Amino acid sequence: MTPLIALFVFHWYPLILAICVFGVSLGIAAYSTYFERKIAAFLQDRLGPNRAGPYGIFQPLADGLKMFMKEEIIPNVSNKFLFILGPSIGMFTSLITGAVIPWGPNIRYHGESLPLQVADVNIGVLYLLGVVSIGVYGVMIGGWASNNKYSLIGALRASSQMISYEVAMGISVVTLIMITGSLSTSQIAAEQHGFMNEHWLTWNFFKNPLTFFIFFICALAETNRTPFDLPECETELVGGYHTEYSSMKLGFYLFAEYVNMFISSAVMSLFFFGGYNFPWMDKIHDPNMLALAGTCVMFAKTLFFIFVFMWIRWTIPRFRYDQLMNLGWKILIPLSVINLVATGFLLWGTGKL
Repeated sequence: MTPLIALFVFHWYPLILAICVFGVSLGIAAYSTYFERKIAAFLQDRLGPNRAGPYGIFQPLADGLKMFMKEEIIPNVSNKFLFILGPSIGMFTSLITGAVIPWGPNIRYHGESLPLQVADVNIGVLYLLGVVSIGVYGVMIGGWASNNKYSLIGALRASSQMISYEVAMGISVVTLIMITGSLSTSQIAAEQHGFMNEHWLTWNFFKNPLTFFIFFICALAETNRTPFDLPECETELVGGYHTEYSSMKLGFYLFAEYVNMFISSAVMSLFFFGGYNFPWMDKIHDPNMLALAGTCVMFAKTLFFIFVFMWIRWTIPRFRYDQLMNLGWKILIPLSVINLVATGFLLWGTGKL
């Protein structure tokens, strides 16, 4: 390996990949706003955005420009440092979660195998759970620093909702770890290779579908999406925790929600539906072609789950707050514990634990 290639492989490649993941996350989040409005318009029998460019395709750019150009307002009674810190934490935590997700099989470059994953840490699952937990601080700090009772109540609702559903999500992830035997996201993807192995389906969804459904409901709650969008209830709390925010600080909160939805969809694809794996992938012998096909499959699965997120938002009515808490504490947590114990007994009985 020449020094120039070694410099690229060991120093520049991870940086370039991180920038690509960062740009793709922002791009998909921006255009998720456009497609969500189009899907909502279709379900409500109207046109949706159609003024900015052909079919309204430039609407996300117009929205972003509007956010940048709007007047920046920071209330005099707020804590200015924390007022700025809140949306910054929300945006930062949503973007760094994509670092441990393997977006495709390894590519080959001058004989070297390069992963399509920014950081292949052996505790990637714990990293994801830890970063998601930090995200709640952005909401709570923003709501408290606004010095507004609606913002504070919205922040309390959001934080209690996220913490409540993190318990069931964490237990479902522990169940998944028991099935796969690894905390590494790349290892979890590798163990779901292809689609079938020895006449048995390899994707984790088919091994334990209940774990996926618990994780999926918790992901809806974690991203504050309908029917769990209580933190920003317009009829009760005005805008919720971001009532006092304007300009790009408000944009950060709104944008972080869509980035979280994108990352949650990617994580569900990875944990339960094989990630970049697909049937008959072994018939492709060129590693770079396999990486290209695997990456396309990974994004197709992710975009499908983003569509499901949007479909649910514009179809299912929202819960009351007591119904939200009952579902979390009285149904999902006991169900996830029972699922964990049953999975443990099943693995022990089959000699895999």
